[in-house]
Amino acid sequence: MSNTLATTTLVSNKALMVLQNLLPFTSNVSRAYEPELQMGTYAHGNTVNIKRPAKYQYRAGPISVPQATTETTIPLTLSQGGCDLQFTSNERTTGLSMQSLEEKLISAMIPIASEIERQGLSLARYSVFNALNTAYTIPTTQDLAVGAATSLGQRLDEMCAPDGDGRRFLTMSPSLNAGMIRGLAGLQNSTAKIGKQYETGLMQNALGLNYHKSQLIATHTNGAATATNINGANQTGSTITVVAVAAGTLTKGTRITLPGVNAVNAVTGESTGVLADFIVTADAAAGATSISISPSIVVTGPFKNVSASPTTGSPYVIFGAASTSYKCSTAYHRDAFTFASVPMDTSMKNKGVDVKQQSENGITIRVIDGYDFTGDKSVMRLDVLTGWAATYPELACIYAST
Repeated sequence: MSNTLATTTLVSNKALMVLQNLLPFTSNVSRAYEPELQMGTYAHGNTVNIKRPAKYQYRAGPISVPQATTETTIPLTLSQGGCDLQFTSNERTTGLSMQSLEEKLISAMIPIASEIERQGLSLARYSVFNALNTAYTIPTTQDLAVGAATSLGQRLDEMCAPDGDGRRFLTMSPSLNAGMIRGLAGLQNSTAKIGKQYETGLMQNALGLNYHKSQLIATHTNGAATATNINGANQTGSTITVVAVAAGTLTKGTRITLPGVNAVNAVTGESTGVLADFIVTADAAAGATSISISPSIVVTGPFKNVSASPTTGSPYVIFGAASTSYKCSTAYHRDAFTFASVPMDTSMKNKGVDVKQQSENGITIRVIDGYDFTGDKSVMRLDVLTGWAATYPELACIYAST
């Protein structure tokens, strides 16, 4: 085996393979826009607007009622990052075997993968408004574990998430994973599935969900705020007026329900009979009289998403207790989130450096190998240009737990 440093092609191939194996959450979200994005070259800070399909309403009777086509977009902003390696002249020529390089690449790809995953799970924390388990309890009994899985499935059903396509997932914190394994241990499963669960310590697919574990699950902390009353009738949009926020800050990412506001079937507009969840999109300090929320309240038309405006004079309800924290394990359909990994500029390959860019399964990595003649050192940089968007956050649900 040669002791000289491998080519950038071999490095990029290996780095890409390692990266893909370190992305359990990212690997199971939508890449529907990848073919289009792979055709261009992008830079840090570029924004891609992802179109959501138009929506229309059913017409009753024979008289034509043409409806305007309104398409909405979700911005996906790209950010560049990576990891850089340095080798001495001696390492390049005598001391760096392919096995040693592989070990270094694995170490270098871990922070890249971790940051990609962290960004995606942080997006879930701040964009997913549906939430369950206000007590934050870990479901360690069979009844609680089955209840957790089926309740998440029910909420995805109520939000009209596609079912039966094998694309419903639950990315869990380590503590929730351990609890679900204990809770579901007594259920009848195939011998192979039980064996795999025993060997890996990971929850296996069951009850309509594919399970994954992540140490990067985001934690949300409620502020000290206590709920006050809605102040004003017929409110719609992304801001609600309330009696002054009391006792402290209502923090960004806090989930609330509004009085008299039920979720609706996304197709028919009929109430599900369940209060709609909303997420606070900006801190509201004590004394504030307005709260920014998502989704926007829409009570009529093809984009109707709730049954009615909130009832004035009645209190909104904060999910969980004041000044407490919970981990945001996330159940979701693949289409809830979009991840993009796009090509970068490679024009510097004609300027004294070796450049290779590889793409596979929607992941792109660029490797540049250069030389610092002043320090007699080689520098290899690994770059990714990635972005996240919550394309359909209604197709996801947080399971809060300690």
